[in-house]
Amino acid sequence: MRVKHSVLNISTGLGSQLIITLLSFFSRTVFINSLGIEYLGVNGLFTNILAMLSLAEVGIGSSIVYSLYKPVAENDKEKINALMKLYKKAYLVIALVILVLGLAMMPFLKYFVKDTSVDQIYLIYLIFLINTVAPYFFQHKSSFLNVCQKSYIITGLFSVSAIVSTSLKIWILNTTQNYILYLIVESLITIINSVILSVIVDRMYPFLKEKLVATLDAVVKKDIIKNVKAIMLQNIGTYLIFGTDNIIISSFVSVTAVGLYSNYNMLIDICRTFINQVFNNIYHSIGNLVANENKEKIYSLFKVYWLLNFWLYSLFSIFLYIIIEPFISLWIGSSFIMGKTILVVLMITFYERGMRNAITTLKTTAGIFHEDRYVPLYQAAINLGFSIWLVHELGLPGVFIGTLISAIAVPFWTTPYYVYKKVFHKPLLRYFVRYGYFAAVGLGTCLVTSVLCNMITADHLVPLLLKALVGIVLPNVIYVIIFYRTEEFKYLFGVFLTIVGNFQKKIKRMQRRDLSGDVQ
Repeated sequence: MRVKHSVLNISTGLGSQLIITLLSFFSRTVFINSLGIEYLGVNGLFTNILAMLSLAEVGIGSSIVYSLYKPVAENDKEKINALMKLYKKAYLVIALVILVLGLAMMPFLKYFVKDTSVDQIYLIYLIFLINTVAPYFFQHKSSFLNVCQKSYIITGLFSVSAIVSTSLKIWILNTTQNYILYLIVESLITIINSVILSVIVDRMYPFLKEKLVATLDAVVKKDIIKNVKAIMLQNIGTYLIFGTDNIIISSFVSVTAVGLYSNYNMLIDICRTFINQVFNNIYHSIGNLVANENKEKIYSLFKVYWLLNFWLYSLFSIFLYIIIEPFISLWIGSSFIMGKTILVVLMITFYERGMRNAITTLKTTAGIFHEDRYVPLYQAAINLGFSIWLVHELGLPGVFIGTLISAIAVPFWTTPYYVYKKVFHKPLLRYFVRYGYFAAVGLGTCLVTSVLCNMITADHLVPLLLKALVGIVLPNVIYVIIFYRTEEFKYLFGVFLTIVGNFQKKIKRMQRRDLSGDVQ
C-alpha cells in the first residue's frame, strides 16, 4: 500500500511539474522582457525576507505532523482530531505573529534594497506579506493529506491553480506591465486554492469537524513541546544558511546581482522540484514505515532510497553543469551568465545538499529533533561568517563558497551520525564509505559526460537539445552498467516495471472501452 500511494503521488507530481516548468520558463521570459532584471531581484529579495518571518512557525507543524503518523496508521480518530485542533489553533497564532512581524519590518526595507529604481517598494512588500500569511490559515488541512499519503490531491489542485495563475500573470505582463496587479492575482489565487483544499479535506474526513471529545495526554504534549523547541532552533539555523544569500548579495553587491542569480536558482529549483516530486511523496511513506517496521527493514529500504537519491541528484548536477550556461545564453543572452566558478560551486552545493536528503528524511520521520537542535545554528554562524568575509574578498562567488563550507563543516557528518546511532544502530563508517563510492562514481561520470558534451557547440537550439540529450542519457547508461547487479537497483527496477505494467493495463482498458463504444 505504501508503494502504491507513493507511485500515484509521484506520477501525479511529475506530470504536473512538467506543465508548470514549461509555463514558468515562458513566464520568466515575459517577466524579464516586460519589467527587467531589477524587478526580478526585488522578487527574490522579498521572498527571502518573508521566509525569515516564517520562522515564527518554529517547528510546530513538523512536530505535530510527526505526532500524527502513528494515530493515522492506527486510525485513531479521537487522537487525530485532538492533534488537528491543536494544529489549527497553533497556525492561527503563527499567521498573526508573521503579520505583525512583517508590518514591523517595513521601516527597515531601505537597508536591504540597494541600488534600485523599482517604484512602490512598500506596497510590493505588503502584497508579498499577505501572500505569505494567508496559506497558514489552512496549512493544517494540507499537512493532514500528506500524512495520509494523499498528496496527489494537493498536487492536482496546485497544478490547476498554477496553470491558471501563470497564464493570467503572463497576460497581465504582456498587456499592462503592471507588477502590482501581477502580485495581486497571485495572492488571490493562492487564497482561493487554500479554501478549496480545506473544503475537500472536510468532505473527505468529516470527523475532523466533530466536537472534540478526547484530549491529548501529558506525554504527547511534552513530546510536542520538546520537539517544537528543537525544531525552532533548526528552522532559525536553516533560514540563516539557505535564506540569506539574496539578502547578502543585495546588501553587499546589488539588487541586479540578485536578479542574475535568480535565473540560475530558478533552473536549479526546477530540477530540485522534479526530484522532490519523487522524494516528498515517499517522505510520508517512510514515516509510516518507521512507525511500523523493524530497524533491519528500515535500513534495507534506506539503501534503496539512498541509491535513488544519488542517481537523481548526481544526474541533475551533471545535466545542469553541462546545460545551464548555453541554455541561459540562448534563452535571455550571454550577459546573464555569471561565470564558471559560481556554476561549479552551485553544482557542488546542489549535489551535497541533495545527497543528505535520504538520511535527513530518516532523521525527521524517526523524530530526531532534540539531539541535533543546535547543529543548524553552528552551520549558520559558519555560513554567515564565511559568506560576508568572502563576498568582500572574492565578490559574488564568495557568498556561495561560504554556504558550501558551512555545509561540509557541520551537517555533512552530524546528520548521518544521529541516524546510524539512533535508528540503524550501525557503525557510521559504513555511511561514509558508501558516500565516497557514490562521489567517485558521480565525479567520473561527470568528467566523461563533460568531455563528450564539450565537443558539441550549443550556439542554437538543435545542438543545445543534442547536448541536453547526451547529458541525460549517458549518465543513466553508466549508472545502469555500474549498479544493475545490486539489490537496491533490482528493487527500484521492479517498482519501475510495476509502474509500466499498470500504465499498460490502463491503456488496454481504455482501448477496450473505445472498441466497445465503436461496436455499440
